[in-house]
Amino acid sequence: MDFLEELKWRGMLHDSTPGVEQALSKGMKTGYIGFDPTAPSLTIGNYVQIMLLRLFQLSGHKPIVLMGGATGRIGDPSGKDKERELKSFDVLDSNLSFQAEQFAKFLDFEGVPNNAQMVNNLDFYKNMNVLDFLRDVGKTLTVNYMSSKESVKKRVETGLSFTEFSYQLLQAYDFQCLYTNNDVILQMGGSDQWGNITSGTEFIRKNVSGKAFALTTPLLTKADGSKFGKSEAGNIWLDPNMTSPYKFYQFWINADDRDSPKFTRYFTLKSRAEVEQMEQDLADNPREIKRLLAEELTVRVHSQADYEAVLKVSEMLFNKKASKETLMELDANSLQTIAGEITSFKIDKSLLSNGLNIVDLMAESTQIVGSKGDARRAIKGGAVAVNKDKIGSHETVIDESSLLHGKYIMVENGKKNKFMLEV
Repeated sequence: MDFLEELKWRGMLHDSTPGVEQALSKGMKTGYIGFDPTAPSLTIGNYVQIMLLRLFQLSGHKPIVLMGGATGRIGDPSGKDKERELKSFDVLDSNLSFQAEQFAKFLDFEGVPNNAQMVNNLDFYKNMNVLDFLRDVGKTLTVNYMSSKESVKKRVETGLSFTEFSYQLLQAYDFQCLYTNNDVILQMGGSDQWGNITSGTEFIRKNVSGKAFALTTPLLTKADGSKFGKSEAGNIWLDPNMTSPYKFYQFWINADDRDSPKFTRYFTLKSRAEVEQMEQDLADNPREIKRLLAEELTVRVHSQADYEAVLKVSEMLFNKKASKETLMELDANSLQTIAGEITSFKIDKSLLSNGLNIVDLMAESTQIVGSKGDARRAIKGGAVAVNKDKIGSHETVIDESSLLHGKYIMVENGKKNKFMLEV
């Protein structure tokens, strides 16, 4: 594929420096994007830039992931209205190690001629003292030049430390090091990084008499104007222990219909022809378009098995006729997901050691019903089930044998009222 043409039809090209199209037309080129390890996992906000690197690689070029072991210790002022809280070195190193493992799922680091490569920018600075930095790096740009950048101008009124002011120098010097050592000619990023990226092209022009290029994507926002990558519960992480595959899937399913065309173009690996045909065929069914993208991304970010587990969780939550077999097939993580989606109660395991009467369980150990009388009436009416088994007597005893994966019991009171007990 042609990289720039691919970005254009997807709506992912915001700005680029002159000559980038000609430069990329001359065989395999190397480009990079930087990621600061300020969080314990990558998020779907980061996934915009991951897609940029993936499309770059699929276009026959070589992507470099620059991990910000150094810049993460400084803090990027771009897009921030106040000073960042600095993370400890141990936290940053732990985050970097975990994120590096995540990248292995999304780019080809071996087995292809244009293998992706990972570089840590801490290597550029760990043997440099402050005087070397001021002489070799700080002298390249004037304060006037640096202050003209949008990321700096927005913060001057509210306060900007010298630490964050210097971030632009580090990012620019990163580009110079990669240009010199790794033949990198292109830095990419979000549109809020334009100032920092073009500072790097200036470094390369002034310090090594080279020619390098910049390219940015638009900042992705939702139709309601809110920031992409977050839900009401917070960030959508790419780590299943921080955002379950089910919640990840539901983020895409619950997206505003108005965002569907944009999200599909940004994140699918389908071709332009496939996307346009799909949108034509499903013009009257936007939910199915969202479902297809949710499936594609859940499989890619998590796994096929996780996607199939998501479907089972969805069936258990939304299908009134869900079978006992489906419940028994759910793993512990899926049951935990269900517990987070429906009313749940924690009970002490000791209550089940000698067996607990179903009426006491529903009315006293939990608040599934308001009274023992309510429990008896529900049981008599055939409304109560434990792990999909109908309860036929108010004398039924529930014990540890009812525990799923040694921890969970599902109780239903009617077709719509599901409860999860966690011991």
